[in-house]
Amino acid sequence: MIGISRSYIIYNYFKYLLLILIVFIGLIWLSQIIRIIEFQYSISNQILEIASTTLLALPSFINPLVPFLIIISSFMLNSKIKNSSEIIILKQYLSYDKLRKLFQLLIFLIFLIFTLNNEIVSKNFYEKYKIKEIEIRNNLKLGTPTQKEFHIDDIVSIFFEKKVDNIFYDIDAIIYEQNQFIVSNSVEVELSKSNFNLVFLDGERLILTNNEKSKTIFDKFTYVLESKNYEELLMDKDHYNTFELISHPEKEFRKHGHNKIFQYFFLLVVGLISLKIIFFYVNKTNNLSRFSFIFFVILTAQILNSYLIYLLENVDTFNIEYYYIFNFTFLISIYFLATKILK
Repeated sequence: MIGISRSYIIYNYFKYLLLILIVFIGLIWLSQIIRIIEFQYSISNQILEIASTTLLALPSFINPLVPFLIIISSFMLNSKIKNSSEIIILKQYLSYDKLRKLFQLLIFLIFLIFTLNNEIVSKNFYEKYKIKEIEIRNNLKLGTPTQKEFHIDDIVSIFFEKKVDNIFYDIDAIIYEQNQFIVSNSVEVELSKSNFNLVFLDGERLILTNNEKSKTIFDKFTYVLESKNYEELLMDKDHYNTFELISHPEKEFRKHGHNKIFQYFFLLVVGLISLKIIFFYVNKTNNLSRFSFIFFVILTAQILNSYLIYLLENVDTFNIEYYYIFNFTFLISIYFLATKILK
């Protein structure tokens, strides 16, 4: 019976945790897809690529949600076992020490997964995501070839027989500036510093304007798309783990490194509070007001942390010692306040 009780608690705890995680991450995934698409490009041929690419970004969005997912899951599990009076039965078969050790193990497991994701998984996936996102964004800027035609706004139209990667073969092209008409064996979309270039090979170029009428045979002709700037990959805070951040020469990155350290302690405090929430039982009492207040206080801790990070970056007299003193004082206060509420 003890083994069944343990399995029952673990199953329901992780069921609620994963259910809420899937809902939140699903919404974030959808928002990331919309952010890349921006509803202004023709993306019919790239929607699957965008959807699969944004999956790589999801691990970096999980960690900020974990403490709140734990709290909400604890609320839901408490409500379930209280409403069905299962908590009374469970307490008959599991002593307080066994309950405490069981959930200490669960919190340790969550903390371990949180750490691995924070330091290794999300960092590596985020690097791949940003590289692929930049590639997609740049492709979307140029547009998508359809039915052997490639139109880049009202700048260039390319008609081709075959396409391999970024190279088009057997092409006829119109460059609307100066009424340029080009026939060539191939044209490649090339990146040069901050712009895209169209590099034509082995062809003829015809210019027909009021001021110029000419025909030129060329081995190579490069046309610069000056109005299409190339987005470059910039290293941001999510490219680094905690140690790399606090060792970074830039203040903004070091600040985020200390924020990551705080998040580990924040998760531990939330985990300890969740242990008390799950088996808090007062007969015929509605706990919604208690739980709502605890959730609000925990949310306030994150808001305070964000404000302290702002002070750390913008106020010279506010140093890292003050940051930790204020944060840890508030965390300890939250724990004792929650303990008192849940007696």
